[in-house]
Amino acid sequence: MASRPTQTEPRPQPRLYLLTPQLADTGPFAAPLKTALAAADVAAVLLRLEEADERTLINRAKALAPVAQGADAALILDGHVGLVARAGADGVHLTGRDDFDDALERLKPERIVGLGGLASRHDCMVAAERGADYVLFGEPDAAGQRPPFEAVEERVAWWAELFELPCVAYADNLDKIAPLVAAGADFVALGEWLWRDEAAIAATLQTATTHLRLPEATA
Repeated sequence: MASRPTQTEPRPQPRLYLLTPQLADTGPFAAPLKTALAAADVAAVLLRLEEADERTLINRAKALAPVAQGADAALILDGHVGLVARAGADGVHLTGRDDFDDALERLKPERIVGLGGLASRHDCMVAAERGADYVLFGEPDAAGQRPPFEAVEERVAWWAELFELPCVAYADNLDKIAPLVAAGADFVALGEWLWRDEAAIAATLQTATTHLRLPEATA
C-alpha cells in the first residue's frame, strides 16, 4: 500500500458519513433523511436494514436510493453484497473480512466496498492492499460496544500518516468530531444518535459541519 505523500496542496475538507438506524420500514425514514441531506454536505449514507427476504430488502433500499443519490450522497448497504446492484445502491459496507473477497469480485470497480470491524492494524492494511475503498474506525459493534475514544484517535492518526486510502471515523456525539478531524479523518460518521430527535436533525448537522473545519495548521 502506497504511503500517504507529503501534502503539497491543502487537505480536502472532511465530510459526513451518516449511519441510519436499523430500519424495518424505510418509507417513513425518507423525510428525516431529506432533512439531513439538505442541512449538510453528506458524502454517503449507510443503510442498515432489519432482516427480511431479498425482495423486501431490495424494495426497502430502492425507497431511499433516490433520496440519497438525488443529494449527491452515495447509498451504501450494510452487508447484503448480492443485493447491491439489484437495489440500485452505490456500494456495500462490511464488518470484518468474511465476505470481503466476494464483495470485491462482485462489485469492483463500479461500486464501493468499505470495511469496518477491523481489530488489528494488520487487518486494516490487508483491507487497503486488497482494494477496499475506505476503512471505518470506532463504530459500535452488534452489542453496541465501542473501543475507547483514545484508541480510535490513535488508529486514525496512524492511518492518516501512512496511507492514501480514506478513513471514516465514528463520532458518538458532536464533541468527538473536531478531535477526529484533527487526527486525520477524511470522513466522520454519525450514527443512530443523530436520528433520535427529528426536529433537531438539521441543527445538529449544522453544528457538526462547524466541527469539521480543519485545524488552522493544516487548512
